[in-house]
Amino acid sequence: MGIKSFSHVNVRTSRLNEMIAWYGDILDMHPGPRPDFSFGGAWLYAGDDPFIHLVQVASEPSAVQPKIEHFAFDAEGMEELLQKLNDRGIAHTVDPVPGFPIVQINLHDPDGNHIHIDFAASEAAGIQ
Repeated sequence: MGIKSFSHVNVRTSRLNEMIAWYGDILDMHPGPRPDFSFGGAWLYAGDDPFIHLVQVASEPSAVQPKIEHFAFDAEGMEELLQKLNDRGIAHTVDPVPGFPIVQINLHDPDGNHIHIDFAASEAAGIQ
């Protein structure tokens, strides 16, 4: 067996509509086809792929020290994302990865999940 690609991350949330709106606005991921499960949720797509599976829960899930610290995406269009984050007042950091030609934008979704968006270091040239 050999792993070929990453499929999705499953996120439990008590703020389904807020999470759908945030991922749509900030990361341009939108709801698409989802099986007719017996529980609420949404599959959020980037292009043809459902990368985020939201599962609706009645109350805020507790996570004292989560074992999964973050999830990440590779992307293009760093300047556009930075402008969007700045316009909406969303806290974030821009962090070059030591020894790799990658720059990460680190941020948190409305539920506090840590996400980083990875860009080629060449995209950071000239961006303040």
